[in-house]
Amino acid sequence: MKVVPVNSLPAPCDGAVDLLFIAGEHSGDEHAARLIAELRRKQPELRIAALGGPGMAAAGAQLLHDLTATSVVGFVEVLKHYGFFKSLFAATLDWIAQHRPRAVCFVDYPGFNLRLAAQLRARGLSVKGGGATKLLFYISPQIWAWKAKRRFTMARDLDALATIFPFEPACYADTTLPVEFVGHPFLADDYEAPVRFDPAGPVLLLPGSRVQAVGRIFPLLLGGFATYRRTRPEARAVALYPSEEVAAVARAELARWPALAGAVELRANAGVMPASAVLTSSGTMSLHCALQAIPGAIVYRTNPLTYLLARWWVKIEFIGIANLLLREPMYPEFIQGAATAAALAAQLEDCRTPERSELTRRQAGRLRELLHQPRRGTAADWVARQLV
Repeated sequence: MKVVPVNSLPAPCDGAVDLLFIAGEHSGDEHAARLIAELRRKQPELRIAALGGPGMAAAGAQLLHDLTATSVVGFVEVLKHYGFFKSLFAATLDWIAQHRPRAVCFVDYPGFNLRLAAQLRARGLSVKGGGATKLLFYISPQIWAWKAKRRFTMARDLDALATIFPFEPACYADTTLPVEFVGHPFLADDYEAPVRFDPAGPVLLLPGSRVQAVGRIFPLLLGGFATYRRTRPEARAVALYPSEEVAAVARAELARWPALAGAVELRANAGVMPASAVLTSSGTMSLHCALQAIPGAIVYRTNPLTYLLARWWVKIEFIGIANLLLREPMYPEFIQGAATAAALAAQLEDCRTPERSELTRRQAGRLRELLHQPRRGTAADWVARQLV
C-alpha cells in the first residue's frame, strides 16, 4: 500500500461545520454512516464533515479524506506508515483549529483518535481544554482487553462516550466520564444484515477489510477450503471484499490456487449474501455472521512481532467479539500456527451437522438479547443530546 503525506484538508463546503466525524476503518465508516444518515433525517440543517470513507460520504457528510483507504493494524504496520499518519494528524489539528466545529465525534480507531483528543485539549480547542469544541467518542476502545488505564486519560480529554456493548459502561465506573450504552447498530430496526444463514448456500470466506491482514489471512482460508473440497468436490465458496484495494490482494492470492478455479467467487460486499458456513477474520463481519446464526470459525494471523506483543499486552480469553460476549467459543479460534488447512477443513465439515447448526442458532439468540437497543434511543439520539 502506497501512502503519501496529507498536507492540508479542504474547507467546509458551507463555510462552517457543526460536526466532524473521524473513523479510520471500514467498520467505523459503516457505523458512522448509519449514525449520520439518521442525524440528517432528524436534523437536516446540521453541517457534517468527515475523515472516514465512502459510507459517510454517501450518508451526506463532506468527506475531507478517505482514511479507510489507508487503514492499517498492528505496531509494526503503523511504524511503516508513520510519516503519513504524522502529516494527517497535523493537518487534522490545523483544520479543527481553523474551522472550530461544535463537536468532534471520534468513531473507534483509538490509536489516532485518542491522541488527537489529547492534543485538542492541550491546545485549548476542546471543552476540557477551555475551548468550545465538544469531544465525543462512539464505540469504546477495548479497554477490557488491554490498555485499561486509558480510561483515565479519556475522562480527562473527552466529554461523553457511547458504547455498543452492554458491559462496557461498568469499565469506566471509577472515572468521571459520562458513558452510555446505546445498543449495537446491527440490531437497529432498519438495519439489514449483509449475510444470512442458508444451509444450501456457499461457504463464506471473510479475510477482513485491511490489505495487510487479507494478505496473511486469505491464504489460510483458501487452504482450509481446498482441503475441505477433497471430500466435498461440489462445494463452492464466496469471498467478500469491502474495497478495490482488498479485491486486488484477494485476486492475486486466488490466482495461486488453480485447483480452486471456478470454485471460489470474489464478490463486492453488497446486498445480502446467503451462506451455509463461514471462515472469518475476527473483525466486524464475524459478528454479522454470528448474529445471523451462520456456523463457522475465526482465523487470524498477523506479523509475528505484533503477535508476540499482543500476547504480552492483551489479556482476554477470545479475540472474537461473539465469543467474548457469550464467554464461550461460538466460533472456535485458530490463531497463527493453529490455523492449519486440516483444522479449518474439519470445522467446515462440522458446520454441516444439525447439532452444530442448532447450537449456533441458540447462541445467536443469546447475542441478540445482549445487544438490543436500550430505551433511551439510538446513537444518533445520543449525539443530538450532546449538541444541546
